Amino acid sequence: MKINYQETIDDLATRISIHNKHGSRDIDQWMLEILQLSRGMKILDIGCGSGKQCFSFYKHLEGNCEIVGGDISKEMVTRAQEASRDSDMLIEFMDLNFNERLPFADNHFDLVSCCFAIYYAEDIPFTIREMHRVLKSNGKLFTTGPMPENKSLFYDIIHEATRKDIPPMPGSSRYGSEIPSSIKNKFSYVDNRIFKNPLTFDTHEPFIDYVRASLSEDRKLWRSFFQSEKDFELIMKQITDVAKQRIVPNEKLVMTKVVGGIIATK
Repeated sequence: MKINYQETIDDLATRISIHNKHGSRDIDQWMLEILQLSRGMKILDIGCGSGKQCFSFYKHLEGNCEIVGGDISKEMVTRAQEASRDSDMLIEFMDLNFNERLPFADNHFDLVSCCFAIYYAEDIPFTIREMHRVLKSNGKLFTTGPMPENKSLFYDIIHEATRKDIPPMPGSSRYGSEIPSSIKNKFSYVDNRIFKNPLTFDTHEPFIDYVRASLSEDRKLWRSFFQSEKDFELIMKQITDVAKQRIVPNEKLVMTKVVGGIIATK
């Protein structure tokens, strides 16, 4: 299945910033706690974006590791390479498409991670087979993605504002069904984890910033809602009006991120 999706650096950065500022938990710390990384590991991060997870792993291991990050977006890879040079972190970043055979030998990595990306794969079983192939015996695959109940407030407000059905989201729909089953079919042991992070907004503005960044970043997924910039701004006004109505004295907007984490052992 080909996913109609387009990602931009600025919109992604906006959402990450809002998570950090308004969330009560740190997902990077959660990942490190459940992964229990060890020094000397060879790590491949697929769909690495601008390198966020690679840098987190590298810092945690104090550089005593080999990390390769790959992404289909040349812009993201360039940004990650620049950040790596600026911070003196010895991480290799490369162009990588997980819809194709991975350019690595069999049994090469101790850990393959794919955070908030695997659900955009055209052929989930193929991509998972490739991840399995490049892992060493007893190596681990780690993936994360939104669960079906993720950020329900976000979708409730958009539906109330537009009176339109929410389009299927590849993340929550595939991560709650196709991805876990495909991983279970290929790996010897699978451990499922859940991360919940309430984002609390005292005013409507940061919530609207989040909505704007989300709809703009995922704009190809929301084509039934808007086609032009004018359509987009009209919808944003409708959403803003509803968000304002929901914030009354002594009330806040609380949007809970619900993320699934899968640790699979080869």
